[in-house]
Amino acid sequence: MKILVTGYHGFVGQNLIPFLKEKGYVVYGLGRTGDCTWDDLDKDPFPEVDAIIHLAGKAHDTKNTTEAKTYFDINKGLTIKIFSHFIQHPEIKNFIFFSSVKAVADRISGDSLKEDEEYAPRGPYGESKAEAEKEIIRLAHSEENMDLIKGRSVYILRPCMMHGPGNKGNLNLLYRVISHNLPWPLGAFENKRSYAGIKNVCFVTEKLISQEIPSGIYNLADDEVLSTNQLVEVIFNTLGKKAHIWKFGKGLVVIVAKIGDKLHLPLDSERLNKLTENYVVDNQKIKNALHITKMPFSTREGLTYTILHFRD
Repeated sequence: MKILVTGYHGFVGQNLIPFLKEKGYVVYGLGRTGDCTWDDLDKDPFPEVDAIIHLAGKAHDTKNTTEAKTYFDINKGLTIKIFSHFIQHPEIKNFIFFSSVKAVADRISGDSLKEDEEYAPRGPYGESKAEAEKEIIRLAHSEENMDLIKGRSVYILRPCMMHGPGNKGNLNLLYRVISHNLPWPLGAFENKRSYAGIKNVCFVTEKLISQEIPSGIYNLADDEVLSTNQLVEVIFNTLGKKAHIWKFGKGLVVIVAKIGDKLHLPLDSERLNKLTENYVVDNQKIKNALHITKMPFSTREGLTYTILHFRD
């Protein structure tokens, strides 16, 4: 099979493409440079492929320096462009869009996030992903496209916090703190979070291409949930260090974070919320679709794999 992967220079693409090639797939990368570019999309000759994996997107800017328009131009605009290409080429059998749990909820009110939750994104990142999802659903179910879509598969994947080699984000911050043997100062906060290791991400993506899985929206997460304190322990243990977790009063930490807001310190209110909030994602729907009882890699295995790559 021949696969077109957009955004192949990104974190997921750099892990997924070698995985697919090892499985015997022929992979074309589409981006600003590469095997083909966005300007080539409607030109001939363009590679004939069996599936499209749409990874290209503007990631969440934790420093909040990106204009809202940029998120919508990329996360919504490019998605519509590549999905329209898919619709008009019936030889392409599968379309996979990497959205995000943030398209549905920035924070979770119940025990866990399921696929049937109503849209309630906050901020331009989640809002732009939500708009892209809605447009895919609208185009796929419109009368003019129903005959073109018939017999083909459209998947919207909503991964939670992904990690693996090349990953950037809060996990990197944790690693840098711990690799310098600095104590973890947020031990007073107890929470539960879901993670999505890149090995499980690659596993699910390949199964959607190779098996007959019903079209739809699927959460993407590992099976186990960990607190941030447990995550810190995994990092310490992977590095062969004794875990140092300090439990300062929550009120004091909140004050320090507010000072960080004004002085642009590594710990600010937004980062504190991300590190200490509950965010549990239900992955039962995708496991049912794949006829598996558990993901192939545990959360701790995936995190250990990531941390060892950070170290090396």
